[in-house]
Amino acid sequence: MTTTVYFIGAGPGDPELLTLKGHRIIGEADIIIYAGSLVNPEVIAHRKPDARVYNSAGMNLQEITDLMIEAKEKKLLLARVHTGDPSIYGSIREQIEVIEPQGVTYEVIPGVSSFVASAAALGKEFTVPEISQTVICTRFEGRTPVPDLEQIELLASHQTSMAIFLSVQMMGSLCKRLMTHYPANTPVAVVEKATWPEQRIVRGTLADIAGKIEEAGIRKTAMILVGRFLGEEYNYSKLYDATFTHEYRKGTNE
Repeated sequence: MTTTVYFIGAGPGDPELLTLKGHRIIGEADIIIYAGSLVNPEVIAHRKPDARVYNSAGMNLQEITDLMIEAKEKKLLLARVHTGDPSIYGSIREQIEVIEPQGVTYEVIPGVSSFVASAAALGKEFTVPEISQTVICTRFEGRTPVPDLEQIELLASHQTSMAIFLSVQMMGSLCKRLMTHYPANTPVAVVEKATWPEQRIVRGTLADIAGKIEEAGIRKTAMILVGRFLGEEYNYSKLYDATFTHEYRKGTNE
C-alpha cells in the first residue's frame, strides 16, 4: 500500500540534521505542510519546483487534515514537516485521528529533538555515572495545563537531569518552583535556537538564570536544561575502565 502522508521530524534547525529518509520524502512530495514558525526554511529548500507549500502556523486542524485527505483522493504524496521530533510536542495524534478513518495511510519519520541538540551544543551528556541516570522532558504549565502528577515541583523532587520545553517566557516562576527541591546553585543552561546560525547559550544557576535571560532578551524558541549533569562533577564510566571486565573485554585486574 502506498503511503500518502509522512510526518517528518525536521530536527532542531540545522538542515543537515534532517534524516536521509526525511530529506528524500520532502524532495519527492507533491504537497508540503511545514511548521513555518519553527522549521528552518532550508529544510524544504530542495523540494520539487511545482510542490504546493503551506505554512501550518496560520492553519487550523481541519485545514491541515483536509489537505491530507485531498492527497489521498488525488494519489499525491504529502510531507507534514514538524520541528524536532514529531513524538515530542508534535501534536500528530490529533491529525492521525482525523485522517485514519478516511483511509489515509501515513508513516512517522523521527527527527533530532531540540533537547538532544542543546546537550550537543553544550558538549554535555544527560546521563552521568553516579550523578544522574534519568532525563525528564517536560514543560511548565502556562495557557496549556499539565496533569496534576506532573507539576514541576513533583518532577523536581527527583533532582535529576531535566529538559524543559516551551517555558523560557516564564523563567522566573519556573525557577522559584524548581528551587522547592533543587538547590539554588543548581546549574542551568538555556539554548536559544539550537543548531541555527544564530544559536545563543546562556549559563547560570537557578538563582540567577532568570535575570540573565531577561538581560539577553530571550523570550521563545529556547530549551532549558537543569541539573548537576551541567556541572563539573562527574564520574568515569565503567565501560572504558581498564580494570573493568565485561562481555567484550577482560579487565587488567583479573
